[in-house]
Amino acid sequence: MAINALLDELENLVVDARRLVFTNKCIIEEDDIMRLINGLRKELPQTIKSAEDVIRTKQMILDDAKNEAAKIVEQAKVYATKMTAEDQIVEQARVQAKEIMDKTIEHSDDLKNDSLHYANQVFDHLLGNLGNILEVVQQAKNGLNDDGSGDTRQAQGKKNE
Repeated sequence: MAINALLDELENLVVDARRLVFTNKCIIEEDDIMRLINGLRKELPQTIKSAEDVIRTKQMILDDAKNEAAKIVEQAKVYATKMTAEDQIVEQARVQAKEIMDKTIEHSDDLKNDSLHYANQVFDHLLGNLGNILEVVQQAKNGLNDDGSGDTRQAQGKKNE
């Protein structure tokens, strides 16, 4: 089950929970919330692994682009040295080598920027999900703590009567 689906189910569980009269507290079945927490624990490592895969892919793309650029530069150098017989041919080779180098650098920068943008999107999405999860879990914890302390005070009040 995807993280978003688990979060939606957790939210629905809180929204649909029975409310305590005259409070903003609700009662949630422990089994239901534990099932969702366990689901989140299973999904988070997969999501993190996906983010790590994106980073690895980004690095492979950058490495491939650098290798391609090096090959193109080397090809341009070889081509330029073969064409040294005439000035016009030499000048044409230099222009072509510069164009190839500029295109390679531009292509490499584009690949790098695209992969960084994609990785940032994945991390932003992951951070958003993690923030939502932490907020829901904190609210559930606070709700449990508030419900438990209220029950203890009520029980002590009854004993004193």
